[in-house]
Amino acid sequence: MKEGPDIARIGALIGDPARANILTALMSGKALTATELAGEAGVTLQTASAHLKKLESASLLRQRKQGRHRYFAIADDDVGNVLESIMGLAAKRGMLRTRTGPADAELKKARVCYDHLAGDLGVLLYDRLLTNNLLLEDGDEVVLSSRGALFVANFGVDLGRLQKSRRPLCKACLDWSARRSHLAGALGAALLDALYARKWATRKPGSRIVAFTRSGEKQFIDWLDSESFDQVVPR
Repeated sequence: MKEGPDIARIGALIGDPARANILTALMSGKALTATELAGEAGVTLQTASAHLKKLESASLLRQRKQGRHRYFAIADDDVGNVLESIMGLAAKRGMLRTRTGPADAELKKARVCYDHLAGDLGVLLYDRLLTNNLLLEDGDEVVLSSRGALFVANFGVDLGRLQKSRRPLCKACLDWSARRSHLAGALGAALLDALYARKWATRKPGSRIVAFTRSGEKQFIDWLDSESFDQVVPR
């Protein structure tokens, strides 16, 4: 038997269709109950509980109790980053599941990917930051420039706190609907929180959809206009 990391075990855990649906549902960043996850996976509660036990025993999920309820969430950033990468690879290789419905357009426009902004507006954010040299691509790495650091600080992001985290500051995440990158990492999460704080957008209850108000979307687009990058953004 060969020594070293057992990637076959991880692959088997993630590769099961029901468990894959459970993990994908939790990429919304929300903690969900076993009943909710059974619905997402399309299996019975008993079957979902067995899947959740396997995922938790492998430290892919964490559980917390609140009253009589138990909630499950992605264990940590390491797991979230792996799932993001697999979802991006699947999208890049054309392995997509089609789900029709009125929410499709909203999901493609703006949604949560784990804890950062994805969809068309997430891609727009990433593109504008690159175009204006606030983010710099160095091979596969994404780096925040000194000018970019000033810009995000002016937007209300505590960059010092983010840099103390073990999590990568900037990371490109392949968007499954746009097939282009959006911004992940600690900065991606912080910028989405800043959008919420300004009330430009809110999380749609029970969904991954990020719903921008009409004025909020306009302010977001204006903020990303090239002429605004050298200006101090009011808090």
